[in-house]
Amino acid sequence: MKKSPHKLFISQQIKRFFLSALLICIVGCESKEIVTSEEVGIDPESSALTSTDDMRAGSGVLGDRSLLPGGPLYEARCASCHEGGVYKAPHKIWLEFMSARNLYQSMTEGIMSSQAEGLSVVEKRQIIEYLTMEPFKESDLTPEYQYCQDRNQLADPYDPKELVGWGHDTSRFVPREVAGLALEDIKNLKLKWSFGYPASLRARSQPAIAMGSVFTGSQDGTVYALDLDTGCVRWAFTASAEVRTGIVIGQVDSGRKLAFFGDIIANAYAVDAITGELVWKIRTDNHSSATLTGTPAFNDGSLYIPISSLEVTAAADPSYDCCTFRGSVISVDAENGELQWQSFSIPEEATEVGKTTAGARILSPSGVPVWSSPSIDSANNLLIFGTGENYSTPADGNSDAIVAVRLDTGERLWHRQIFPGDAWNVACMFVDNPNCPVENGPDYDQGSSPLLMTLDNGEKTIVAGHKDGRVIGYRLDSESLPLWEVKLGRGSIQGGIHFGMAAEGTRVYAPINDMNDTQNGDFLDPLLARPGIAAVDANSGEVFWQHVQEDVCDPEIRFCDPGISAPVTAISGAVIAGHLDGFVRIYEGATGEVMWEFDTTQDLQTVNGVAAKGASISGAGPAIGQGHIVINSGYGLYSHEPGNALLVFSVNGD
Repeated sequence: MKKSPHKLFISQQIKRFFLSALLICIVGCESKEIVTSEEVGIDPESSALTSTDDMRAGSGVLGDRSLLPGGPLYEARCASCHEGGVYKAPHKIWLEFMSARNLYQSMTEGIMSSQAEGLSVVEKRQIIEYLTMEPFKESDLTPEYQYCQDRNQLADPYDPKELVGWGHDTSRFVPREVAGLALEDIKNLKLKWSFGYPASLRARSQPAIAMGSVFTGSQDGTVYALDLDTGCVRWAFTASAEVRTGIVIGQVDSGRKLAFFGDIIANAYAVDAITGELVWKIRTDNHSSATLTGTPAFNDGSLYIPISSLEVTAAADPSYDCCTFRGSVISVDAENGELQWQSFSIPEEATEVGKTTAGARILSPSGVPVWSSPSIDSANNLLIFGTGENYSTPADGNSDAIVAVRLDTGERLWHRQIFPGDAWNVACMFVDNPNCPVENGPDYDQGSSPLLMTLDNGEKTIVAGHKDGRVIGYRLDSESLPLWEVKLGRGSIQGGIHFGMAAEGTRVYAPINDMNDTQNGDFLDPLLARPGIAAVDANSGEVFWQHVQEDVCDPEIRFCDPGISAPVTAISGAVIAGHLDGFVRIYEGATGEVMWEFDTTQDLQTVNGVAAKGASISGAGPAIGQGHIVINSGYGLYSHEPGNALLVFSVNGD
């Protein structure tokens, strides 16, 4: 990453260089001792939020948000509904995440048109600028697409063997016949084409490759089917809000090929994968802060949708009554979206248990969202998913757990809590915010999918990566002791292991984030950090190798880190990782040697003419198929650098 508006003080730059050099020395010498900052005389420093606005990257050209003319207009026209007054109305935090295009359409022709009646065009734009904190651009409302000449035809026939990764198999392993890449090809990979997402500062939807096309979501709510060979647009579908989930391709009983996905205001969709025509759309949860982040799983005509929320952020307001959301997984008929069952992560609804010092009600139990894609064992009628933290005190026994339910009914069979007593919300990232639960974290939710593994002896187990930096092997029950565990990183609220591991046979690839400033007030000792990736034996927990990535970030770029937050993807003999420093690196599976790397942070010449560059890679990992590697780059949220690029690589760029 070469450019950023964020600047560090000189003292911080010097300290970063010193820490990087010291860490390289420690790791390079394979020190057996754990050296801490206290032992080498480094004063602990940490940072905390002063506003939830700090969680989003932006240009800053509009200046002080409190002075924008759209603020009073929002308070007069919108606040009464979007700050808890109407249960189903998306909370203000979601309006702030929506694109100018989504907001304008909602106010002019959508559900908010009656509330916006009487507002001038200028006033509507002022509200949008207040919410997005970016200048309103007319061109963002009607993006132009470079359509393929044969856009409503299949580039290649439908092949169910191509359906790999999240939505089908959480191991994120791509067999050689699907990947179309051999180890000897990797050194010859070159950028084939790139695509710029219009009006975007983040690119965090997991792409899918099928039928000669790349399917991907975007920040402005557009879901694209792009030609894998050229990048031309086969179709573009406009969802109601940003699509963060992966795109899942599947064939339903009627023979129709559908693309499934969800948006950040908890709508789930099925569109025709050939034409982009809407087949069905459902609201998955009526809570005002509900969202879809985890990629839905498709199996035998049913779609299993994990439901999360950002009530965890709404609770940063000291007057907010925290909290009422509870996570769940729902099963719907993939043909028509009809609900088949819903399995809540907390069996009972929240009730008032007290008040904060600010007078806000404390409602509990709450939270326990489901962030990640579920794992399916259809042979044993099992669906397994991970849960997040409680949002309010007291913490209960359902948070930070691995849960198993019946695939056909959603009935809970067992759950295993990993971190008891974890209640946390974004109020805890501020100093003395009364809405922070007394537990104050550690916010170690299960953000990565538990992997269903078959060991060499035939036993079926679960291998899970955790935010505290551990990878643990479990039996499929709630009571037995872990088979093994290994500590690979220091951990933080963003990992440790954050969004997902991959497995090739019984070799598990565990990416480690271990960023040093998560802006939550914690001091995270940089000398204990192990950002990078490791390979672990699922049979025993033996560490085959561990690569700790050197910090090559420009010290003037505050939100550049060497670790891996994004899920990784495995092929035969190698694993592909997108790092928070904007590099894509390919590691040899047997040794951990870096075989190839590419810096995505450069300005890119895109096939659609939209100015684009990559940045921090997180949330989504590489998609591999038909001799191509496809990856999104840019994550302008939660202390990461903004970008808006999709990059496609192939052997020699052919």
